[in-house]
Amino acid sequence: MSNIKTAIAALMAAFSISAAAQNNIVDEVAWVIGDDPIYKSEIEEFYQDALQERMPIKGDPYCTLPEQMAIERLFLHQADLDTVLVSESMIQQQVEGQMNFLLNNLGSKEKIEQYFRKPYSQIREYYATNMRNRYRIGQVKQSLTKDVKVTPNDVRRYVDKLPADSLPYVPLQVEVQIMTLNPVIPREEIESVKARLRDIAERVNNGESDFSTMAILYSEDGSSVRGGEIGFKGRADLVPEYAAVAFNLNDPKKVSKIVETEYGYHIIQLIEKRGERVNTRHILLRPKVSDKDLSEAIQRLDSVRTDIVDNHKFSFEEGARYISQDKSTRYSNGVMVNEATGTTMFEMSQLPQEVSRAIATLQPGEISQPFVMRDASNRDVVAIVKLANRLEAHSANLADDFQLLKDMYENSAKEEIIDKWLQKKIRETYIRIEDGWRGCEFEHEGWLKNNK
Repeated sequence: MSNIKTAIAALMAAFSISAAAQNNIVDEVAWVIGDDPIYKSEIEEFYQDALQERMPIKGDPYCTLPEQMAIERLFLHQADLDTVLVSESMIQQQVEGQMNFLLNNLGSKEKIEQYFRKPYSQIREYYATNMRNRYRIGQVKQSLTKDVKVTPNDVRRYVDKLPADSLPYVPLQVEVQIMTLNPVIPREEIESVKARLRDIAERVNNGESDFSTMAILYSEDGSSVRGGEIGFKGRADLVPEYAAVAFNLNDPKKVSKIVETEYGYHIIQLIEKRGERVNTRHILLRPKVSDKDLSEAIQRLDSVRTDIVDNHKFSFEEGARYISQDKSTRYSNGVMVNEATGTTMFEMSQLPQEVSRAIATLQPGEISQPFVMRDASNRDVVAIVKLANRLEAHSANLADDFQLLKDMYENSAKEEIIDKWLQKKIRETYIRIEDGWRGCEFEHEGWLKNNK
C-alpha cells in the first residue's frame, strides 16, 4: 500500500491548497510572495493532511510547510516568466492513469469520493492542477541545470572529498540469468475457455446478461471488481492484440470476438472513445495448467539443465537464446534487467520471490534446479536460473558503484545550482511574513528581509 499512500498524500496536499484558495475571503494571510498570498488555512490543512498520511516533517511544521509553499510559488512564478507550456493531453493522460490507479486500489468512484470527501470531478480537477504545477516546476529546474556535465575526474574528486561515513551503503546485489518453458496446455482446455467466453458474449449481445455483471462474476483480471472496466488507454498502453480490437469497436452494446493475448483470452466491450484514447471493459479467462502439464515442463527443463551442467552439450547462454520462452531475456543470453534501475544488478528484494529463493544458496556460475513461478503475464511457467554475479554488501566505491556515485555527484551539483538560484530569487522578490509566522529557523535565508 506504500504507492497508494504516496499518491494519496500528494493529492491531499493539492486539495489543501485549492480548497483554501476558494475559501479565502475572510481567511488570515500568513505569507505574501510577490502578490500571491499564502493563507493560514492552507498551511493548517496541509499540516493536517501530512499528519493523516504520516508524511515526514522536518522541524516546526508552521515554519517548514509555509516555506515549502513559498518555494513552490517562486518556481511557478519563474515558469510564468519563462512561458513554460504544458501539454494538456499529456496532463489528462497522467490524470487518467492516476484515477485508474485509485480505482484499482480503492475499488470504485464512490469509495474514492468517500476517502477524499470530494466529488469525483473535483478530485480530477485538483489532480490535474497538481500535475500541471509539478511539470512546470520540473521544467524550470531542468532549464536551470541543463548545462551540468559530469566527467569521471569530477566524480573521483567528489568521492575523494567525501568523508568515509558519507559513502552510501550498498546492500547485497546479484546478477541473474533465467531460462523458462511454458507448460503445454491441452487443446481441450483452450477450447473450453473459448466456449465459456462465446456463451457469455452471446448472452450479452442478446440482452440476457449485463457485461459488467459477468465480468464481476467470471473475469480473472483485477479489473473484475469494476465490472471489467480498465479506464481510458492509448494504443501504447495496451498489448497490441487487445488494442487492435478495442480501437475498432464502435457499438457499446456489442461484444467483440475472442481476443488472445499473452495474458489469456478476452472478450471486450466498448464504453467510450475520446480521440486517441479508449475506455473498455473486458472479461479475461486463462486456460488452467494442470499438475501433469507442470510436471512434464519441469522434466523437460531438468533435461536441459543436465545437458548444460553434466553433459556440457551447450552453455546456459545458448539455451537461453534457443530454448527459453522468456521474451524479455532470450535475446540477451537470459540476463534479467532491473526495471527500477535500468541495470542488470538486483537487490534480493527486487527479484521475483521464486527467483530470489532459487539463487539464495547458489555460488556465481551455478544453476538452480527447475522451479515453478509466475511470469510478467501472471502465468505459471517453469524456470531455471543461473547466478552470474554476486556483489556482497559494502560501502560504495568507484570500481563497483561508479554509476551510483556519478548520480550522487550530478544530483549534488544540480542541487547547488538550484539553491543558488533560489537564494537569488528570494532576494529579488517582495516577501512579507506576518506577525506570528516569523520566529522560525528557515532552511533558506532571506525570507525576513522585508520584515523589520
